[in-house]
Amino acid sequence: MTDKIRARKYDQGRNWDAWPNYESAKSGLLDYWYPVAWAAEIGKEPVSIRVCAINIMLMRDENGHVRALRDRCPHRGVKLSQGIQEFPNTISCPYHGWTYNLEDGELVAVITDGPDSRMCGAVAVQTFACEERIGLVWVFVGNGEAYPLDEQLPAELVDPPEFAVGGRIEERTGNWRFYAENGFDEGHAKYLHRTAIWRTFKMMPTWNKIHIEKEGRWLYRVEDERYWEAEFPGVGKWTNDRWWKIKPKQQQGKFLGNTGGSGRNDPYIESQNFPGFASLSLPGVLRIAYPQFIHYEFYVPIDAENTRYVGVMVQFKTGLKKLAFYFHYLSRIRWLFHGQFSGQDHWMVAETDAPPERLYRPDISLIEWRKLFNGSHPISDDAARKMDDCAQAPATDKTSEQESTVND
Repeated sequence: MTDKIRARKYDQGRNWDAWPNYESAKSGLLDYWYPVAWAAEIGKEPVSIRVCAINIMLMRDENGHVRALRDRCPHRGVKLSQGIQEFPNTISCPYHGWTYNLEDGELVAVITDGPDSRMCGAVAVQTFACEERIGLVWVFVGNGEAYPLDEQLPAELVDPPEFAVGGRIEERTGNWRFYAENGFDEGHAKYLHRTAIWRTFKMMPTWNKIHIEKEGRWLYRVEDERYWEAEFPGVGKWTNDRWWKIKPKQQQGKFLGNTGGSGRNDPYIESQNFPGFASLSLPGVLRIAYPQFIHYEFYVPIDAENTRYVGVMVQFKTGLKKLAFYFHYLSRIRWLFHGQFSGQDHWMVAETDAPPERLYRPDISLIEWRKLFNGSHPISDDAARKMDDCAQAPATDKTSEQESTVND
């Protein structure tokens, strides 16, 4: 073996020079909506969260609306979430009683400076837009104007039929980009999760070939070939087949899920016509379409070293079937799927030490994901273009304008 071949073989790999925007996004992406908490857990007591390395306080006002303020009093930097509500629709800093309006963040009273404090009207804390959807509180984190949450939600959740939701939110060690890469990664599920209790009775493929398709702002992982076992030259045969595992209903072909199809699919999920059952979009949203439910993972950056994992399972059921889902979820799925199964992902992300890295064929999914960071904002830029299109549209004649005014 020549020195050149030896050096290449033992080379630790490449860094991220090819993806500078990806490298710089370690603490998160601004000007996006992030799910941060269960709506039922936010009341009139302040709650502290951290998103994109920004401390934020959540609290409901007297009308029940969730409000979000930067969790820092401009006076001495104390967290507002450690304070209390002294007056309706306000929060008072615990240090000196600087008091802020929950809706607009304006300083409305300084308790230790008297009613005539000249600081009032001259100081404010940043506020963040909030929405509640699918049982979650969403916060728009950034400095730009918040666009409607519906423009970022997966389209099938904007106006869906009745559904049931189960999920788990927890803080995990590891960078949010690694969680997104892991979720969209082609190879890991077949090997890492082969020991998951969730997969005890389901046979998993050994390997497959894929390509990535981009549709709108989503990347789809599309399978071209699937192999349930393989003979490795000079090593031997490997398969995940065991006598107790359910064999795949399909060996090849497009289907929901990753264990060989299903005898029946949920009609609403099937009607979405996803190019592939696994898809990923900015700012770190994974969607896995299964025959009877869709699983979403939102990787919310806390900072460069920690991530808020928001795992949500949505099943489009009504009546007794909806109640049955909740029973099934609480008694089994929550600890098997969102617990032990997802915990294996946490284990591997926490152990990931990259770059440098040596990528292989299935990592086309990672590469295409990293390329997204080189483009413009996929949502706010679209909204700006729509506004430009409206501004450039031909003006209506005066008669039409008058009729419109009268009809309004």
